[in-house]
Amino acid sequence: MNRTEETGVVLELQRLSTEDGPGVRTTVFLKGCTLACAWCHNPESIDPRPQVQWMGNRCIGCRTCVTACPQHALLLAGTGMQLDRSLCTGCGACVTACPSGAMDLLGARWTMQALLAEAIKDRAYFGPDGGVTVSGGEPTLQGEFCRSFLVSAHAAGLHTAIDTCGMAATDRFLAVAREADLVLYDLKEADVTRHKAFTGQDNTVILANVLALADMMRHEGRPRTLWIRTPLIPGATAADLNIRVLGGFIAENLADVVSRWDLCAFNNLARDKYARLGRDWLYAGTPLMSTEEVQHLVGVARSSGVDPGIVQWSGRTKLDDPLVVENHSADPGPSGLGGC
Repeated sequence: MNRTEETGVVLELQRLSTEDGPGVRTTVFLKGCTLACAWCHNPESIDPRPQVQWMGNRCIGCRTCVTACPQHALLLAGTGMQLDRSLCTGCGACVTACPSGAMDLLGARWTMQALLAEAIKDRAYFGPDGGVTVSGGEPTLQGEFCRSFLVSAHAAGLHTAIDTCGMAATDRFLAVAREADLVLYDLKEADVTRHKAFTGQDNTVILANVLALADMMRHEGRPRTLWIRTPLIPGATAADLNIRVLGGFIAENLADVVSRWDLCAFNNLARDKYARLGRDWLYAGTPLMSTEEVQHLVGVARSSGVDPGIVQWSGRTKLDDPLVVENHSADPGPSGLGGC
């Protein structure tokens, strides 16, 4: 198979993104993740396979989708659509048949060349700082597809970035990271036991991979830039001790290669995503953090041993948008914080 024939499962392209690297960007969200974070803002990206979701506000109750499903995985009852995911193959027959758009398929297979062509269409919006970011999910899970896309995008003159949780085989991870101009790297939780409890995996590989990445940057000059990102999750990662220990790790091991440490405030706009996937969400009732809470943790980060100038924060807080906490109908698509 040549490079132009390589395919990958893409969840969505998000254009005009300002949260996934410098400038205005087009973010490619790939399906599949090596972690299962309890707070995940993009639960539709975890499973590597295409998935069907039902949007009840569009359903007209015709049951056309039920009849069209070759696996007999659908049942429309008084409580809504019941989808047996043990039977569903993600074939999309129900999506094609649905006259009202109530059935939606999350994920589609793209050729690398088609994906590149879509990204190049947005070049006029990128300006001097923007470009393309491959996120997820975890982009290195589709390592060769992601690497080939980055190589081709770079050859086309686009600035390239990946947003990664770092949970990958080291050789595969470095092969992908080498082809990016920027790596956005998640360091979520310092404690190994807590990391496993929150994400399903401990952080041993993640910490080893960021050290290997830093070594590659020193010796090869690729990638050119490293940003660290830490999600601030109430009751989990948003703790003084966690931020202080992560800061100490960054200061001791990454100070010469990292140019930014982003603290990403928790958002609660994923509630409807979980409902459409038929899943409960542990953080469905968790409110946004206050500006004071976030700024306190920024202060902890800046006093942890890192260069204070690299510490930034992003995201909505209670004071920024008090109505968001009460809004259960928003459908933001991928959050732009794939790895977080």
